[in-house]
Amino acid sequence: MKTIVSTLYAPAAIGTYSQAVTVSGPIATTYLSGQIPLDPKTMQLVSGFENQVKQVFENLRAVCEAAGGSLNHLVKVNVYLLDLAHFAKVNEIMATYIQTPYPARAAVAVAGLPRGAEIEIEGVMVVEMDGSVGG
Repeated sequence: MKTIVSTLYAPAAIGTYSQAVTVSGPIATTYLSGQIPLDPKTMQLVSGFENQVKQVFENLRAVCEAAGGSLNHLVKVNVYLLDLAHFAKVNEIMATYIQTPYPARAAVAVAGLPRGAEIEIEGVMVVEMDGSVGG
């Protein structure tokens, strides 16, 4: 069964997509749309790279929680950066939001991101019916 996930604590979708979609069964898998550093209250981009990374993780956390999980239930994330030179800062900040064992991850440099963001992160979250990490 497919369920659309939506929360006011993350930016509203700005296109033809949902914040996340959960596929239920004995293990629920949630596919999180990419989050950029928009403040969900103002729908404006936050300034400064470090603030942008933190806002992206706050947005991801809100969507994970709306889907019944947490950032620690992420099993895969994809990080899109305008400049890979910032990757060490992403690692540093990510470690404050997600505990080990960390999810699988890819990081790629891109030519541009929506609204002029410097970072976007998408993910896949897996939650067993008892609330533990699937797999």
